[in-house]
Amino acid sequence: MYWAKVYGVKDEIVVAICDEDLLDKTLNFKNKVEVKVTKGFYGDRYIDDTVALRLLDKSTIGNLMGKNIVKLAMKNGFISKENIINIDGTPHAQFAKI
Repeated sequence: MYWAKVYGVKDEIVVAICDEDLLDKTLNFKNKVEVKVTKGFYGDRYIDDTVALRLLDKSTIGNLMGKNIVKLAMKNGFISKENIINIDGTPHAQFAKI
């Protein structure tokens, strides 16, 4: 299960999805930048794989945090391995459809 939020920005549909266990956690990127996984950014709706895939399909930009959502997105062709970075051991990926 995941937390997700959808944003409309001009002509773009931005979807932010994180694994449920990451909500309200703070991660460190290379001990230089804190990344807060907040309800304000990710936590509008509690969703399953089916809804996550539907949101990813409709989105033009994606922000994904967590091993489960990143794995699901990669398995379904939304991202490739090159799109993934690790933040404090947690996979993170972003994509834009052109």
